[in-house]
Amino acid sequence: MLTKSKVSGLALYFILFNVSAATLASGQSDLPRVLVIATGGTIAGEQGEPGTLGGYDIRKTINEVLGSVPEVRKYAQIETEQFSNIPSPNITPEQWLQLARRINAAFEKRTDLAGVVVTHGTSRLEETAFFLHLTVKFDRPVVVVGAQRPATGISPDGPINLLSAIRVAASPQARGKGVMVVMDDRILCARDAQKVYARTGGFSSDEMGMIGVVATHGPEFFYAPTRRHTVMSEVDVRDFTALPRVDVQYSYAGSEGGGKTDARAVIVATTGFDPVERLYYEGLQKRGVIVAATFPSGDHVASPGQVKEAFPVVAIQRMLPTHARILMMLALTRTQELREIQRIFDLY
Repeated sequence: MLTKSKVSGLALYFILFNVSAATLASGQSDLPRVLVIATGGTIAGEQGEPGTLGGYDIRKTINEVLGSVPEVRKYAQIETEQFSNIPSPNITPEQWLQLARRINAAFEKRTDLAGVVVTHGTSRLEETAFFLHLTVKFDRPVVVVGAQRPATGISPDGPINLLSAIRVAASPQARGKGVMVVMDDRILCARDAQKVYARTGGFSSDEMGMIGVVATHGPEFFYAPTRRHTVMSEVDVRDFTALPRVDVQYSYAGSEGGGKTDARAVIVATTGFDPVERLYYEGLQKRGVIVAATFPSGDHVASPGQVKEAFPVVAIQRMLPTHARILMMLALTRTQELREIQRIFDLY
């Protein structure tokens, strides 16, 4: 039988419980909203033998991945969307377009959305990130993140990378920085991010692309990108379903050129053309193919390009060949004129 004192105690407990729950709900509702769009990759990897160095399949859903990182609830209200669940080498330019449209639509409809995080396999992460850097038409942050170890592996890096990415996407200081890659507590500009080896710490941006870090107290930015991106970009692909074909070819001693191609443009990774190569690329130009040149490493810094009449090659400054291909694909949606394409490469 309940005594009056026991009833009073229970009533007090429920009152305190409801107040605490309401306070927690109120605190959660004050947090910024972040949409996490999952595409797959190692961050969603699940091993047949968990806790080993063995192989894995990409099968974890984004909600399962987030379930291993309860800490994220302290920093943002999370919404999720499973865009795909595939290895990133399977990502196509058509899927880039779909992803860009989805992010643009989310920002357009949701003024309450602070930012977007895209989980992605690391093999093609840098390419997807740069495409979004040029095609998302809002200044709110988009952060692309992945993992080098599967979720069920030894010391998986996915949980801390995802937590850091969400903290960056939720940060007001991340606005206007374009699309960022967050790996290993480093914030990299998508224009310069690249995977240099397949282990934790394997993403780099050389001297120029690391714009901040994710510290214990939160994201801290040191620099901001100066090249055009996102809301400043002239590119608008919201009505496109396909992109022009652009190939990447490598130059080397004794090369005679890259062979037959049906591409509208070719990016040549080269430190200089030999006479035979030059004849090959002049032949492509006569067929209307645009030829552009960049250093294989993407590190070369030159003065802005000037198209020369004798051998009119688009000169690319400090940009990876794979990134140059993406910018060329987008440039060709606007113009076929060589000097205009050179202008675009000088600005982006």
